[in-house]
Amino acid sequence: MWNDILLILDGTLRISVPFLLAAMGGIFAERSGVIDFGLEGKMLGGAFVAAAVAHWTQSAWLGLLGSIGIGIIFSMMHGFASVTKQGNQVVSCVAINIFAMGLTVVLANAWFGMGGKTPQLPKEARFLSIELPFAEAMRDIPVIGEIYYELISGHNILVYIAFLAVPITAWVVFKSSFGLHLRATGENPLAVDTTGISVNKTRYQALLFNGILGGMSGAYLSTAHLGFFVKDMSAGKGYLALAAMIVGKWRPYSAMFACLLFSALFAIKDKPEISEMLKGLVPLNLIESFLEMSPYILTVVILAGFVGRAVAPKAIGQPFSKEK
Repeated sequence: MWNDILLILDGTLRISVPFLLAAMGGIFAERSGVIDFGLEGKMLGGAFVAAAVAHWTQSAWLGLLGSIGIGIIFSMMHGFASVTKQGNQVVSCVAINIFAMGLTVVLANAWFGMGGKTPQLPKEARFLSIELPFAEAMRDIPVIGEIYYELISGHNILVYIAFLAVPITAWVVFKSSFGLHLRATGENPLAVDTTGISVNKTRYQALLFNGILGGMSGAYLSTAHLGFFVKDMSAGKGYLALAAMIVGKWRPYSAMFACLLFSALFAIKDKPEISEMLKGLVPLNLIESFLEMSPYILTVVILAGFVGRAVAPKAIGQPFSKEK
């Protein structure tokens, strides 16, 4: 039982990485007043570019840089449409998601001819697991050693970066002067403008961080988790990251716990022992279907208001113009 719990927790940490990175990116954008459910498109684009660049250069780090680059490009496209041109932010997000879904498949087919898939990455082009100091020596120590060996050690660098991004995001948004401007821009942009701070510049800066983290979330999927890109591999994870951010009320630590909760359900779903345990109670096909749907069902239940009302920044979705 203890070993099963450790394995589920270990799987939870690994699965949560794209959710965490995307959710932190979403916090930057939406705290500044810019709606962003284009996280799905950034994740998908980042996954494809990371896999393609890593394949060509045989370097996972260059693949990561490529994913960050495409994430920033998508964020700047969203900024140009919704901040500079004051277009509908929801429509802009939908356009980015659809654009990413189509572009990644077309380019994958044109460049690799594998039906929307990229070649399997070799070890040198992937982010591999890192064994922390003394992990092997502490392996047989009950509880503490097992937790250190199974849960803390043995992850790739992007897992540690994702969890480090949470306190960094919390500090930037709630403790730094930039974070004060960011939050004020999302609540009352007119008051911010009267102090001489550029509302649009602040929103573009927020979108820059949003693009970096969104692209990185995709790079994890293709260069660390699977080792290749496949059509629609984000599979709605960007939308779940958005849901986690809303459930967490646009706060980094609360959003992290929501991401871990969703990820735990995915980790449990992947454990065959769960299906075996329930086999005698309900038909196997129903068990598998329910476990597959459980993260999404939980999302709907939570967003229906079972954890209290989530109040968005007051100016979210509202283009700013000095003439108004």
